[in-house]
Amino acid sequence: MSQFDRFRSELWSFTYLAVRRSLSLVVLALRRSGSKEIEILVLRHELEILRRNQPRPCLQPADRAWLATLSRLLARERWSAFGVRPETLLRWHRRLVARHWTYPQRQLGRPPIADELAALIVRMATDNPAWGYQRIRGELLHLGHRVAASTIARVLKTHGIKPAPRRTSATWRQFLRQQAAGIVACDFFSVDTISLRRLYVLFFIHHGSRRVFFAGITTSPTRDWVTQVARNVTAELRDAGIAVKYLLRDRDDKFGPGFDAVWEGEGASIVRSPVRAPNANAVAERWIRTVRSECTDRLLILNERHLGRVLVRYVRHYDGHRPHRALGLRPPDPLIARIPSAPAELASICRREILGALINEYHAA
Repeated sequence: MSQFDRFRSELWSFTYLAVRRSLSLVVLALRRSGSKEIEILVLRHELEILRRNQPRPCLQPADRAWLATLSRLLARERWSAFGVRPETLLRWHRRLVARHWTYPQRQLGRPPIADELAALIVRMATDNPAWGYQRIRGELLHLGHRVAASTIARVLKTHGIKPAPRRTSATWRQFLRQQAAGIVACDFFSVDTISLRRLYVLFFIHHGSRRVFFAGITTSPTRDWVTQVARNVTAELRDAGIAVKYLLRDRDDKFGPGFDAVWEGEGASIVRSPVRAPNANAVAERWIRTVRSECTDRLLILNERHLGRVLVRYVRHYDGHRPHRALGLRPPDPLIARIPSAPAELASICRREILGALINEYHAA
């Protein structure tokens, strides 16, 4: 509700209350004085009872205006009949007079900027944490918008965005999203065979494309084994055209100095996730959940060789066919899975069984 609508509503309420009380005054003037005095005593006693139960009454704007008007018609020494202090009545009257003599005021200063332009300023500051006010102002000049740096500062302050030097500290989520094209994460997960033998699987996943590189399986992961596997995976990443800038891993003792040296020789920096913080390596943890729920938890694994064949087939399906939500429901490897330009004929769609119909793929014949 705007200020004009609120003032109009209060004006109608006051008018209705004034007319109603005026008619009541006419009715009282026609009554005998004895009955009116007895009614005054009754009303005073009821007022004392109400003040004991509710010492601070809830008044509407029309009530305040009516009481302030009546106070000008009654002598000051009789103001004890009112349920508020004399200072309160005077304040209400001053407010009533000030509202009556209020003239329309012109807004001083610069006109406010459009909401769309303010949203663009907030978007630029959010997408570019290192940009200051002048940098954002220059970018807006390229788009044809002249905005002062003080206006940009005021908009960002209104939205709770700090200045540039204090916006540069990125969270884990922001770091992983900004550097996704150069991040490769690795982790272990275990699978128990039908004979209750535990196998450990090492895998690598590229954050930018979500491609999975199956490294190897072992019953006892040692530092030497992990280092040798790292050499094989770096060759696969070079063949895939992936330049690794950061390798994200946890603080497991199996990743020794030799493992880190292999990746540092490829020009990558080692990023260790915090202790007991699986969300810091969320992409790898999410793939472990996917492979468990879609594959390993639904099969009885016989031995290491059987698990290797299953994972190789599943990784091929994951990279080449399975739609991924982070990629717009497209598979991670666009070279293997090509999206057709025209819809396939419904009668020509056939099913391809993966892992004994545990997973199904649908293709145009």
